[in-house]
Amino acid sequence: MINYADMRRSVSLFTIFVFALTVATGQEALKSTEEEYYDFLSLQGLVERPYLNYRTLSDSEWTLTSEAKNSDENVWKNNNLGNKYTLYENTDSVKNWFTEGIDESVKLKIYGPDWYNSYNTACPYGQNDGALWQGKGYNTSLTAGARLEAYGFELTFKPQICFSQNLDFDLMDNSEYYSNKYAYIWGYGNDVGVDCPQRFGDEPFWTFDWGDSEARYTWHNFTVGFGTQAIWLGPAWLNPLLHSNNAATYPKFDFGLRKTKIYMPFTGWDLGYIEGRLWVGYLSESDYFDDDDSNDHNMFHGLSISYAPSFLKGLTLGAHRTCLVKWSLKGLKYIIPSEDNYIGDDSSQGEDQRASFTADWIFPTVGFEVYGELGFDDGLHFDSIPNHARAYTIGAKKALTLSKKYNLKSEIIFEWNCTEMSQDFQLQWPYNFGFHHQITQGYTNRGQWLGAGSGYGGRGFFIGYKVYHKKGSVLIFFHHWQPDNNYIYQKAIYASAADGTLNSTWENAWKTYNTKGISINYYITKSLFSEISCYNTAILNPLYKTDGTSWQRNIHLELKVKYNF
Repeated sequence: MINYADMRRSVSLFTIFVFALTVATGQEALKSTEEEYYDFLSLQGLVERPYLNYRTLSDSEWTLTSEAKNSDENVWKNNNLGNKYTLYENTDSVKNWFTEGIDESVKLKIYGPDWYNSYNTACPYGQNDGALWQGKGYNTSLTAGARLEAYGFELTFKPQICFSQNLDFDLMDNSEYYSNKYAYIWGYGNDVGVDCPQRFGDEPFWTFDWGDSEARYTWHNFTVGFGTQAIWLGPAWLNPLLHSNNAATYPKFDFGLRKTKIYMPFTGWDLGYIEGRLWVGYLSESDYFDDDDSNDHNMFHGLSISYAPSFLKGLTLGAHRTCLVKWSLKGLKYIIPSEDNYIGDDSSQGEDQRASFTADWIFPTVGFEVYGELGFDDGLHFDSIPNHARAYTIGAKKALTLSKKYNLKSEIIFEWNCTEMSQDFQLQWPYNFGFHHQITQGYTNRGQWLGAGSGYGGRGFFIGYKVYHKKGSVLIFFHHWQPDNNYIYQKAIYASAADGTLNSTWENAWKTYNTKGISINYYITKSLFSEISCYNTAILNPLYKTDGTSWQRNIHLELKVKYNF
């Protein structure tokens, strides 16, 4: 006869035992509250970044030592940033060359639920938010999921469900370039544009995205996986040039080495760390670009290689390359960088390659970091035109102690970004870092930029001051940016400025965003926190009007609620 009382007791004791075995690690989504806090701890030297330049949710696994976990410098040490639970651990394994490369245990991490809400009073506003398109009106997204790890295998399920009210606002007339009135504001020629709609139709809509879901196997630091996890490439805080989590995710296959310590053969000298990742992805067009179903999908190739030398502590160098080509088996030839412009003799099957070099130097003893990314399109032209098709991002962060008595820490964040066309294009044709005549959708996926969320073709800067206290944080910032100055520059490509008409017409037409904002994060309980934000944006010339007198104000409100298990 079954004793149900004893069974219930056994199950309860097992549950208590399982969930008591927590691991002091945090595997965090890109740009999440938790990931940004761990990164702040790395600035103070309390934890080492688990990646060099390539990071996804799976690669962003932060491990705090017991000393760091209990340090007063760890301002949020009493808050639950999320736990990984050990369900089973093999303590009797015979160690050999194979078993030493895998974690012989079963672990579980639960994500969320994470509920995000925003409201824009006048126009679309928002970036680095995955599949969510934050149009005018109410926007919301919900993410939740779980991650299971067992003997080197990793299975993550963390989708994103979004809603956009998508209210009406004034659009620019794009009929010179597109047949779809919702499409981007300009292009050039008969086939050069970009799939970055001004508005996603005229109705409210829902979006389902697989988000940070994937299946993966890792042995030692070699890893191979298939899924849709978002990639953040390089050290930029706001606008990486080549890849961010600004757009919807896409299916991809990747393999390579996670951050790996290397030693000199025979001598055993520490040479530092290396990291390398190669991936192939499947991009899709939005519904607001063209009516040609035959060109809706592009193949995306990515390659990232990084090195952190042991003899220059804190320095990380990286070289990165991406390539777009129309979706076909022939496009696989571009998985390795190539100088070829076309597949065979078919000029309609060309490639669009970009590259960037990154450098990041962190000085944890003084809590300071400086970084930069230099990007190139159309190859490297150091010999003749060193600035050809170049873009760049530079930035710095500084950790400060605001009050020892109240244990208040703070951080200054600065970033400058420029993707304007280089001067040599005045002798050639209109250009934008995000456009390409052979890849008609440009550098986008499902209608949003793959890299810099502020857009391509302009410039801007962000400066913020963030204060951490034991129950949360407060960020105040100013963000100035011009999303696409190339829209005006291209007006002069085939024209003359001799009679002064160009200057008098366009000198005051620059579109400019000036945003002042505050974001308050507060832990209501140890595991439940909320974030409330208000951004006030003055937009000069929202429609690039040549009289320079138009402007509008957008108030962006945010509410985020999340629970960590």
